[in-house]
Amino acid sequence: MHIRFIRTLLFALVVLSMSAASFAQIGVAIRIGPPPLPIYEQPICPGDGYLWTPGYWAYDYDISDYYWVPGTWVMAPEIGFLWTPAYWGWGGDGFVFYDGYWGSNVGFYGGINYGFGYFGVGFEGGRWDGGHFFYNRSVSNVNINDIHNVYNSPARNNNENHVSYNGGNGGIDARPTAQEEAAARDRHIPPVAAQTQHAQAARANPQQRASANMGKPGVAATPRPGDFNDRGAAPAKAAGGPYTPANRGGNAPAASAAVHPHDLPPLTRSTPNTGNPKLDRKYQQQQDKVVAKQQQERDKLQQQQDQEHVKLDKQKANEATKQQVEQKHQQQTQQLQQKHQQQTQQLQQRQQPESREPGRK
Repeated sequence: MHIRFIRTLLFALVVLSMSAASFAQIGVAIRIGPPPLPIYEQPICPGDGYLWTPGYWAYDYDISDYYWVPGTWVMAPEIGFLWTPAYWGWGGDGFVFYDGYWGSNVGFYGGINYGFGYFGVGFEGGRWDGGHFFYNRSVSNVNINDIHNVYNSPARNNNENHVSYNGGNGGIDARPTAQEEAAARDRHIPPVAAQTQHAQAARANPQQRASANMGKPGVAATPRPGDFNDRGAAPAKAAGGPYTPANRGGNAPAASAAVHPHDLPPLTRSTPNTGNPKLDRKYQQQQDKVVAKQQQERDKLQQQQDQEHVKLDKQKANEATKQQVEQKHQQQTQQLQQKHQQQTQQLQQRQQPESREPGRK
């Protein structure tokens, strides 16, 4: 009996430790989507058998910032395999990252137009034929003196907004097709070691961070994985659109981009300095009372919106319904923010006349 109790206790401890480890791996929800895709040119293909993998914005939770992983040419891990790019998608209460993979067919990548053959659906940059990869010269940068297995098939490419995520406010409105869903169930190979090392090098480079390059990375694409200093590496020609900073550390996103109350900047208080200590304490107490009430209203609205997110998940609501709810949440958050700003301004106006008369009681 004693041994059985010890075994039961040990099993419970193992389960708890596994649960704690799983919880620790869950990242904080990212409320602001990645910056627009930068504008850049594709480096020339370094040799036969290399396939293009487009660049993308990844997220570093340690510094709470997006960073650009350059597009690069990579050797396919198997003959006949193609690359399905990574993408970001709105998950109801934050953006979720879906890693890329190798497979016999190209799967769903959010409808994101990465260019160079990846125009939102499938891949038009080349095809496998008889164990060899043939490059479409209309969208792939290849040297025909070195690579002879080429063809020319014009492809339409309309990408004026350079949106880099699926769903949410301003995201691409696309759902996987039956063929893409089937591709997702095929046998896959995750990013090869060279791709993983390439992404790690981008993460370690401060200049690749969105906060440093403002959406225009110094290295947007490389000839081979990790070739950041190669003379063939391509810098971004321009950012794909206005840059909105993510929530970096204690710096909250701009109020105009806030969708939920916890996206808003922290509530602040001014420090009264009338020259009258008694009056300063009075003013401070007034501000504390207003800020405490405003924080309660933020928390209440956040709780209400969180409950609506849970309800949507249980109902398995479609993307259109989720976007409508998020738009409503953004309106609620903005209205609350405006209300609080008016309250703060009114309080400051009431305190100003007295602050001109330090001796008044």
